[in-house]
Order: sequence, then structure tokens, then C-alpha cells
Amino acid sequence: MKTTRKCRALLSVSMNLLALFFSITAFITTYWCVGTQRVPKPKCTKLRTHNCIDYGVNETDPKVVVYSWETGDDRFLFRQFHTGIWFSCAENIHDEGEKCRSFIDLAPASERGVLWLSVVSEMLYIVLLIVGFSLMCLELVHSSTSNMIDGLKLNAFAAIFTVLSGLLGMVAHMMYTQVFQVTVTLGPADWRPYNWDYGWSFCMAWASFTCCMGASVTTLNSYTKTVIEFRHKRKTFVQSIRKEQAREALGHYRNHSLHSISQTVEVYTQTPYSSGIRTHIPAASLDLSEVPGTLGEDQC
Repeated sequence: MKTTRKCRALLSVSMNLLALFFSITAFITTYWCVGTQRVPKPKCTKLRTHNCIDYGVNETDPKVVVYSWETGDDRFLFRQFHTGIWFSCAENIHDEGEKCRSFIDLAPASERGVLWLSVVSEMLYIVLLIVGFSLMCLELVHSSTSNMIDGLKLNAFAAIFTVLSGLLGMVAHMMYTQVFQVTVTLGPADWRPYNWDYGWSFCMAWASFTCCMGASVTTLNSYTKTVIEFRHKRKTFVQSIRKEQAREALGHYRNHSLHSISQTVEVYTQTPYSSGIRTHIPAASLDLSEVPGTLGEDQC
């Protein structure tokens, strides 16, 4: 029983640790959503000769009208971008590297409250995961000792905290997804994606939720099995004690009965039959009708 319980505790701790690692990674990275943005091509310069618009005339004179023969999507540049909870980064078309902006500033004013709520939920999700992980580690230590009651209490609290953290994580992921979809439609025009999809941070967030719920189910299962096994063993022990007590009581009763019978037989065998002592019985207490008729003949 102790070995099986320890294995279940190790499984719960491992899954909770994975959930904690995935959640922290998804929280601090900026790859929840990835895609491309369509931006106008910049003007060509001496330093930039590719992915730009070359008007072919001297633009120093403001009176000169310039034309571009590029039409459709040729007039635009498609740059890669990736967005997380905190920042949205995209390729810098004017220089090397990336240019990042706060996603909270990009979100519409009507959705910023929901975004902050999702951020707070994510933080609480991580905190509850840490609490659940600590309780599971303590329960793992107690599983190697004989203190089963304290281990069961820690197991129950760890399951409760892990379930709560999983529910908070699910709500936080769904709220952030909703905010991003609204921002795609109502966000700044220079940021709106041309096409987008979910990134690996999003996958890690939901993998964290899956591991968290798996850890909670395993912990609850361990708690339930331990309680059932403990009750079964206690019931078996009580039944064995009752049988032993009944057997001892029956043996004591038999010994007492045999001792009483032996004492009665001993007293009866020691009574003198020919002591010559006669007992006088009053005549009034005799019923002559019960005396057999042959008694007189025998006496004669």
C-alpha cells in the first residue's frame, strides 16, 4: 500500500511540476499568437534597395509629383509578428531586429478590464500551482513515514488547490483569447494582422492546464484509494479483534462451566451415605397415597 501510494504521489508531483513550468513559460513569452502584418513599403534609399518603392525621380523638389507603378499587394510589405500577454513584437522594416509594443496599450479600451482580469487570473493560477506543488512534496515526504492521517490531510488540500488553479487557468486562457480576437478587429490599423494563428506559447498554456487537471485527478484518486484501503483495513482489524474477543469469551465460559461442574461432582462424591444419621420428616408432610402398596409387603 505504501509503495503504491508513493508512486501516485510521485506522478502527481511530476505532472504539477510540468504544469508549473509550462504556465510560467507561456506567461512570460510572446508567442501566444503569430502571423503577418501588411504595411506599406518604405521609400528606397541608398542604404535600402530591397523591399521598398523606387519612384525613380528626385524627390527633393516638393512640387514634383511622383508615381508608383506597383499595385495591389506589391505596394505592401508583409512582416512577421508575435504577440503575448505583455508585448507584441514585429519585424522592424526600417532597421534590423524587432520592434515591440505593449499589448495592453494595443487592446481596445473596452477590453482592457478583461485583459487585466486575465493577467491576474494567470498570476493566481501560477501561485496556486506553487502551493499545490509544495503540498504534494510535503505529502510525498509523509508517505514514507507512518503518519498516514497527516498525509491524507495534505493530499486533500493539494487536490483542492490544484483543482482551483486548473479552473483559474482555463478561465484566464479563454479571456485572453477573447481579448486578442477583439484586438485583431478593433485594434490600431497599423497593427492589425493580415493573417494569424495560435503559437507555441498558447499550446504550452493549454498543456499546462492539461497537466494541472491530470495532477488534480491523480491526487484525488490517490486520496480516495488511500481512504478506502484504510477503512477496509480498519474494518478487517476490528472484525478480527471482535472474533478474537468472542473466541476468548467462549473459551472463558467453557472453562468456567467445566470448573463449576467439576466442583459440583466433587462435593457430591464426598457426601457420606452410611453415616447413620436419620432425618426426621414430619408426618404432616407425607402423602400416603403416593406410597406404593408393595411397601408393606416388602417390609414384612
